[in-house]
Amino acid sequence: MLRVGYTLIGPRELVRHAQAAEAAGFELAVASDHYSPWLDSQGHSPYTWAVLGAVAQATDSLELMTYVTCPTVRYHPAVVAQKAATVALLSQDRFTLGLGAGENLNEHIVATGWLAANVRHEMLGEALDIINQLFDGGSVSHRGTHFQVDSAKLWDVPDRRVPIAVAVSGAQSVTAFAGKADAMIATEPDPTLGPAWDAARPGAPSSRKIGQLPISWDVDEGAAIARAHEQFRWFAGGWKVNAELPGPAAFAAASQFTRPDDVAAKIPCGDSVERIIDAMRPFADAGFTDVALVQIGGDSQQTFLDAARSDILPALEEAFGRTAPALTS
Repeated sequence: MLRVGYTLIGPRELVRHAQAAEAAGFELAVASDHYSPWLDSQGHSPYTWAVLGAVAQATDSLELMTYVTCPTVRYHPAVVAQKAATVALLSQDRFTLGLGAGENLNEHIVATGWLAANVRHEMLGEALDIINQLFDGGSVSHRGTHFQVDSAKLWDVPDRRVPIAVAVSGAQSVTAFAGKADAMIATEPDPTLGPAWDAARPGAPSSRKIGQLPISWDVDEGAAIARAHEQFRWFAGGWKVNAELPGPAAFAAASQFTRPDDVAAKIPCGDSVERIIDAMRPFADAGFTDVALVQIGGDSQQTFLDAARSDILPALEEAFGRTAPALTS
């Protein structure tokens, strides 16, 4: 069983698209928490938390999620906990806090320097401890290696404890974070991650595994490939490379020799539902419970959402089934 989600992209348009995604039958909408786009051609990077508040009021049943927030450099973890609790209240318990170790693209803007991966993982682990303590209630004081908290308390909290999902990429991050979160996030359908995640949570219920898949839907396949190449050619670099690049100019330089055919080989382009099914199958085979689709190109969202309602979602339901498991809390 696999639930299909939708990825939100722009500011004011994003709210309208979230409403349309809910009407089309999507149950989950995820939003990146970026300060900058990957490429200038993408053209948008609004403040995600303000947008989520607006989307919470504009929708009724759509689950919302950050995919993902970095609670270490740009944001202090105590502030992230407050923001998450507020969005959960505004959405009436429809919010999941997705967290990760961050990208240089977004974190370097506060000019603290970009740290090594092992240090970022240490910081994320400590941040998770602080956020979990605040979600548990009461006053929290903390003096750790990377963060200090002085008598912090969340005064407005939802009835349901905010679920936490954490992005992982390998054994090290799975071991470090599985015991501190409710669900797993991964950008690639690595079949070893899910079993390792569950094994690191002895006695806990099997949790959700949430992935993401970019597509470029268009009846004109050539236009779909051109748009994907213009806006998403950075995708071919892989996470280890992309996490280190400091800005759109660096992503443009790193992807300057990526050809349209290279992009089309990695991203389903055109109006073939079968290509989307084929691209989602590795996630299903790897035990993922949710996959959020990223429709590339702001001007193409409504066309995609119309196709999702009439063709894409029914075909995906037939291929994989659909379910809406609750996050453990």
